[in-house]
Amino acid sequence: MDGRNRMTQEEWGVLSERLEHTVGRNNFATWIKPLAFKDIQDGIATFHVPTTFIGNYVSQNFADAILHELHSDTPSVRRLNFTVAAQSDARPIAHKAIAHKTAAVSATKAEQPTTMPRAKLDKRFTFDRFVVGKPNELAHAAAKRVAEGGPVTFNPLFLYGGVGLGKTHLMHAIAWELQTSRPDLNVMYLSAEQFMYRFVQALRERKMMDFKEIFRSVDVLMVDDVQFIAGKDSTQEEFFHTFNALVDQNKQIIISADRAPGEISGLEDRVKSRLQCGLVVDLHPTDYELRLGILQSKVEMQRENYPDLEVQKGVLEFLAHRISTNVRVLEGALTRLFAFASLVGREINMELTQDCLADVLRASERKISVEEIQRKVSEHYNIRLSDMIGPKRLRSYARPRQVAMYLSKHLTSRSLPEIGRRFGGRDHTTVMHGVKRIEELKQSDGQIAEDLELLRRALEA
Repeated sequence: MDGRNRMTQEEWGVLSERLEHTVGRNNFATWIKPLAFKDIQDGIATFHVPTTFIGNYVSQNFADAILHELHSDTPSVRRLNFTVAAQSDARPIAHKAIAHKTAAVSATKAEQPTTMPRAKLDKRFTFDRFVVGKPNELAHAAAKRVAEGGPVTFNPLFLYGGVGLGKTHLMHAIAWELQTSRPDLNVMYLSAEQFMYRFVQALRERKMMDFKEIFRSVDVLMVDDVQFIAGKDSTQEEFFHTFNALVDQNKQIIISADRAPGEISGLEDRVKSRLQCGLVVDLHPTDYELRLGILQSKVEMQRENYPDLEVQKGVLEFLAHRISTNVRVLEGALTRLFAFASLVGREINMELTQDCLADVLRASERKISVEEIQRKVSEHYNIRLSDMIGPKRLRSYARPRQVAMYLSKHLTSRSLPEIGRRFGGRDHTTVMHGVKRIEELKQSDGQIAEDLELLRRALEA
């Protein structure tokens, strides 16, 4: 720009792209992207910011980087000035010294409801790309209902489950849907860690009123991985008050975690109680049919990049059986498979799959032992291990024994005779009978079904 005392919006756009490489994508999306370049006058570059809080944070953490980029193109720029949009009575709030110049940065106090920049959403995580199956159908239906943006009968919606089961996908899908269908709503999506970070920052800078204003002026608050605030008393306190304020205003809250509220240790009872007052939905580990459906969906997406590649019959079924605990690993394996097949110019058959994914398949092999299953089951039913393995036929021992046999068949690679030997030398037909009995009870007895699910999750954790 040859030292001119001005800069166009287009030039700021180019400069801000350079800043993204300097500060990182997440910082850029959260703090730099919301800045609106206004003008340069008398060596002062002025930016509009959505809130005083953002102006304060950018001035203290990114002024050096912004000034450096500005100065390389417009040497006359000496200072930065941040003002809340539509305000003009700026007042100095911070001075940040740097090696070759001083950045005197100012911002004005907001006189209107403030907003927070939206988190960067993954464009892949939409409802039309979410494969629905029995383990996640309730969570999907509840998420779709909330995403309509109207009043709901449950608040908050609490989604929980293990890694790679779809919590984040549903959270992003809700945010995408709301942005499209209800652009009038102020939707804030962030992680619990970001909530805590911004809370601590506000405390340090004595800007708690700004913090409260930002978080209590939203229409929809979405907080991911809420288990992160467990054990952090002050953050829990503020989260509790924010939660109450929004619920009192009939604003929707959506929360995700890796465990149910009651299972998160270090979380205050009143916070647990609040989180449990809406709809709590568990995303179960995927079953074979759902994993196969996910793979079939991902294959169609991969065809956009590899239109000439074909997947031989049986490959997807093989992967759905072998990679059972984590959908992300399953999707990553398929992506690697397509890329590898394209590079070596071969079709995707069983031989190529086993060669390409040898490490993934080894890592996904079931390592649960029959002995571990017996121990977990006896603890769950509060009986002695010796009684469960021994000859006693009392129902209080026989039913747990059959549950352990069922889990041994499904969670280990042991044959029925091998399983029988580990249960006091029983015949394989006894094991077959026990497994069949539990399969029948699973359909008719809700308690047995729940016991099996709890035990399987504990063993696969």
